Amino acid sequence: MGKIAVVYWSGTGNTEIMANKVAEGAREAGAEVTVYTSETFTADMMEQYEGIAFGCPSMGDEELEDTEFAPMFDSCAAGLSGKRIVLFGSYGWGDGEWMRNWESDCKEKGAILAAESVICNDTPDDEGEESCKALGKALAE
Repeated sequence: MGKIAVVYWSGTGNTEIMANKVAEGAREAGAEVTVYTSETFTADMMEQYEGIAFGCPSMGDEELEDTEFAPMFDSCAAGLSGKRIVLFGSYGWGDGEWMRNWESDCKEKGAILAAESVICNDTPDDEGEESCKALGKALAE
């Protein structure tokens, strides 16, 4: 796998930690990785990357963050068909419903989920960080 983008939104820093670990795993697998916040990534950048990791925490009623991340992600929806992606994010409550809904949405748009999504409760522990690195590696392979 050549070029990979890791695109995330983080409110408290937990999803940012995850994003950096996903990037680390992809780099270790030999990919060229660029990390973006959701404010700096645009839909027309999608075709520059063979794979994209999207990260967003659970917000509100188990939803994607809706002022910055969701509008950016919605604008990228048309480019998801046939694109290898992975999803990750942190949560503080609930059972991960936001991730299951997000995965379904991506599959409906034709995205290829390269690995099982990673969710971490609050700050990722050592196991969570390793799962994020493995996620990046899976996307890079």
